[in-house]
Amino acid sequence: MPSYTAPTKDMQFVLHDLLKVSQADIPGYSELEADFTSAVLEEAGKITSEVVAPLNVVGDKEGCVLENGVVRTPTGFKSAFDQVREGGWTGLDMPEEFGGQGMPYVMSTAMGEMFSSANQAFTMYQGLTHGAASAILAHGTDQQKATYLPKMVSCEWTGTMNLTEPHCGTDLGLMRTKAVPQADGSFKLSGQKIFISAGEHDMASNIVHLVLAKIPGGPDGIKGVSLFIVPKFMVAEDGSLGARNGVACGNIEEKMGIHGNSTCVMNYDEATGYLLGDEHKGMRAMFTMMNEARIGVGMQGLAQAEAAYQNAVIYAKDRLQGRDVTGVKNPDGPADPLIVHPDIRRNLMDQKSFIEGARAFIMWGSMMIDQAHRGEDKAADGLVSLLTPVIKGFLTDQGYDMTVQAQQVYGGHGYIEESGMSQFTRDARIAMIYEGANGVQALDLVGRKLAQDGGKHVMAFFDLVKNFIKDNDGNEALKDDFLTPLKAASKDLQAAGMYFMQNGMKNPNNALSGSYDFMHLFGHVCLGLMWAQMAKAANEALAAGASDAEFYQTKITTGRYYMARRLPATGMHLARINSGADTVMALDAANF
Repeated sequence: MPSYTAPTKDMQFVLHDLLKVSQADIPGYSELEADFTSAVLEEAGKITSEVVAPLNVVGDKEGCVLENGVVRTPTGFKSAFDQVREGGWTGLDMPEEFGGQGMPYVMSTAMGEMFSSANQAFTMYQGLTHGAASAILAHGTDQQKATYLPKMVSCEWTGTMNLTEPHCGTDLGLMRTKAVPQADGSFKLSGQKIFISAGEHDMASNIVHLVLAKIPGGPDGIKGVSLFIVPKFMVAEDGSLGARNGVACGNIEEKMGIHGNSTCVMNYDEATGYLLGDEHKGMRAMFTMMNEARIGVGMQGLAQAEAAYQNAVIYAKDRLQGRDVTGVKNPDGPADPLIVHPDIRRNLMDQKSFIEGARAFIMWGSMMIDQAHRGEDKAADGLVSLLTPVIKGFLTDQGYDMTVQAQQVYGGHGYIEESGMSQFTRDARIAMIYEGANGVQALDLVGRKLAQDGGKHVMAFFDLVKNFIKDNDGNEALKDDFLTPLKAASKDLQAAGMYFMQNGMKNPNNALSGSYDFMHLFGHVCLGLMWAQMAKAANEALAAGASDAEFYQTKITTGRYYMARRLPATGMHLARINSGADTVMALDAANF
């Protein structure tokens, strides 16, 4: 059975050597001293490796079962969920007034990676609740916050987000679910929602559904959509639970992966709901959940890659196959371990360099969210908004690819369910689809985010890269291996943006046909920037006489690999972008 060990040491490196969180001018960050963050991460590492991870295979094999309208989760899930609740892990970054611990979001991201690596399907129950609670926190009335947040923060009650309907996914303006106003200010919701993760289960006493619906007589399309709080059980004024609401699970989807999470068809039959935020402004409120969810899904791509990589390394060191062409490395055995072979090394280095770069990228993004929210920094908010589709799309695409590469290390055994490696690939696959399929993320990036606020956020990113290169121009340890390739990749990104400006207005398809490549080009530049900055931090630690020199030297060596072997992909993506839309759109629909 696969194992998992939380990468707490690398997380500490990112937090303190790279991001220098305790020195950052962000409210609450001065408390993030190394001893404090280490204690939090080590405790999270224990519960994820000892309690949550052993249930990953159980959830995959058993799945969820719908019986008489009630969903039974896999063996051990409820007990583990109780332990997670009791440890306070569900509200790590939520306000203390509602029972949370008030830590910065960056700490929640690090903790979330561990939980998702250990068991993605299990972690989705608390992750979706966090998103729903965040939406109520941002847009709810004082009464709504008091009614729902304390028990959602503790996960005594869980939450969901209900967007998709059988006939509409991305195009939410087509939805049919309606919300009819009532005399007491509530609404009656009727309709069907599909693909609702954690829509029904046996681990919480109530489930708080956030549901998008249309109020009759409102504007057409997406402008007529509102957001509603629809509890599974009605909540009395004293907080006690009352009658069952008119919402029920009609079916559980049979899925490729994340079997331990109940993906439900939810039927609303004049269910009582309460408006969250303003009428016809539901998407604004829902995007509070969706933006957070997209960062979290990007993290899932990283998390599955990390778990798969750990097991691939163990197997590569243990499995004996063939002899090293440069000389026998295991003379007492019948063959050398797989890890001596260059192609296995390439495979593992692809994984390692992606994972460590992605971890830095997503934690930097989480730090910007803290800077935007806690520090009320509009520039940080704009930059992380630009990067959100890159974090979601690039990290889940690449994360999935890395689980496939980890599976490949096992050869035929990776294809056999007994090894457990296929689960990482199957679970990672959904991250490329939900919370906005990655093609939509690319369209959002090119069609909306690049031009947002006059393009000042993408220009700020270019300045960030340019200034880092300029400020470190005399650093010989960085120059050839890190700064030169980063500069070349950044030029590719700028050239792609220039192509869109010159050709996108004449024919929008020229921009949209290159959007997916642009998202990946941007992602590689972001990881290149992270690796250049990590190399600088590692060199500084070595110069200061760090006790664990091997760790820092390994970090630099891994970074060199990314810059030499992975970052040059920007040239390929630019060439594709520059080819325009002609070849993409050449065939008539009938010829496919």
